[in-house]
Amino acid sequence: MNALASWKKPPSLQPGDTIVGVSPSGAIKDITAVEKAQEIMRSQGYNLELGKHWNAQYGYLGGTDEQRREALLEAFKNPNYKAIIAVRGGYGAARLLEEKDWETIFTNYPKWLIGFSDITSLIWKRAKVNISSIHGPVLTTLAQEPDWSLKRLFNYLKGDSLPPLQGQGWGNGQAEGWLLPANLAVATNILGTPLQPPLNNVILALEDVGEAPYRVDRMLTQWRLMGAFSGVKGIALGRFSGSNGPPNSWTVEEVFRDRLGDLGIPIVSDLPFGHDGVNAILPVGMTVRLDSDQGSLEFI
Repeated sequence: MNALASWKKPPSLQPGDTIVGVSPSGAIKDITAVEKAQEIMRSQGYNLELGKHWNAQYGYLGGTDEQRREALLEAFKNPNYKAIIAVRGGYGAARLLEEKDWETIFTNYPKWLIGFSDITSLIWKRAKVNISSIHGPVLTTLAQEPDWSLKRLFNYLKGDSLPPLQGQGWGNGQAEGWLLPANLAVATNILGTPLQPPLNNVILALEDVGEAPYRVDRMLTQWRLMGAFSGVKGIALGRFSGSNGPPNSWTVEEVFRDRLGDLGIPIVSDLPFGHDGVNAILPVGMTVRLDSDQGSLEFI
């Protein structure tokens, strides 16, 4: 079990540090968005380098498995790189984890890893050895973040505390636990595999994009059938964009009420993270308090 006090938080960044962008998942589609991200990094006093094969393409992947694995290893092992940010999501990160002793690599090189969506695979694998990551924007979405969200990211990287996030409480008290964010589809696909961290004492934070309500229902039902919610202390729901169903369908919100409402744990929805909108950072492994009466997620 991941004890709350045993998480390793990577070192804070200093002005002039270099952050490296890598593509462990899908192929890059928008070079302009990467250029804008470089400008943002420079404005915050950091250098942004693009890692090996960052703009490679192999089908829908950002290069072959060997290229992407090489780039990720280089990003962790190169002492000039103080933090790592995914260029984009897409699909493919889990394929890299079939080989090599990644738990040792993550432990020996505890740098910040920033990303979301398909990067859930890497975030969860690091969580197995209690290495914190940042669930947050990738390079191609960085310029879409409002000023307050960017400030939140860069202040946290230099060691500042985080203000709470506000959502819609379901009115079932409070819970404390360690924060485990995820893309729902990616997390569901790796349940029960060697990539899955323990789910005891967790405040689970979920988001997704383009999943019809019946598909969300199917995924949540799989969690229920596996007993995966049994150790979860609370659930923080972010944005589920593009999740429209056919006529007479439930909405995705109705699915959540139906499939999660009987768990007897605090739940807060409509929190500002996920695709297609503000994606406020969520540090993996941080102790948090979820208040489903006030609708808040507090970072302790």
